[in-house]
Amino acid sequence: MLGSFNSIAGSKRSLHVQVAREIARGVLSGDLAQGSILPGEMSLCEQFGISRTALREAVKLLTSKGLLESRPKVGTRVVDRAYWNFLDPQLIEWMDGLADTDEFCAQFLGLRRAIEPEACALAATFASAEQRIELSETFQEMVDVASEPELDVGKWLDVDMRFHSLIFNATGNDFYLPFGNILTTMFINFIAYSSEEGSTCINEHREIYEAIMAGNADKARQASASHLQETKHRLPVAS
Repeated sequence: MLGSFNSIAGSKRSLHVQVAREIARGVLSGDLAQGSILPGEMSLCEQFGISRTALREAVKLLTSKGLLESRPKVGTRVVDRAYWNFLDPQLIEWMDGLADTDEFCAQFLGLRRAIEPEACALAATFASAEQRIELSETFQEMVDVASEPELDVGKWLDVDMRFHSLIFNATGNDFYLPFGNILTTMFINFIAYSSEEGSTCINEHREIYEAIMAGNADKARQASASHLQETKHRLPVAS
């Protein structure tokens, strides 16, 4: 039912963030339809068991993420999906469990394929000495984890995420930095789901690493593009 929420009184989380999460998940799941008007303040405050101040902070937070807009004499409306800020790490976190996993991972892979090969090329060209040292140390961690008799999935996910995030940080282009932050939110779920069981693709990571360390932008781009093919991530191949 539109606007039917459970009370969050007693929650240990910040009230307005918890309220924002509940409303956002209603929007993201489609329970709160695009273009629909949320119930009034008094109704929502009663349902959540919160003050108007907490509710208004929640609405402000969701407005900043493109999900809601408030207008005098109209109320608070759910904004069309085209304006939602899907690159917001918090919004990505709130989406967990709501989207079809295959589709979600395929879309994320599509984003990575569009930007990550070029990020690798830029890192090969512009990474500082300190960044290359950090990337080298991180890759050595990858080798160590991948070489263990029994793969520790948690360790692998952590070091794999750091390896790819470091590449975005080493591009020398500030507009790539947010994508490194997004990876920290999405990467673990994506890798855990889409990678072949027990596979680390260590040789493909080695090719990316060696190309960046050698300053070979073209080779880094090609190695990344090869690594991001659908067939290597247990996802349906686009027709």
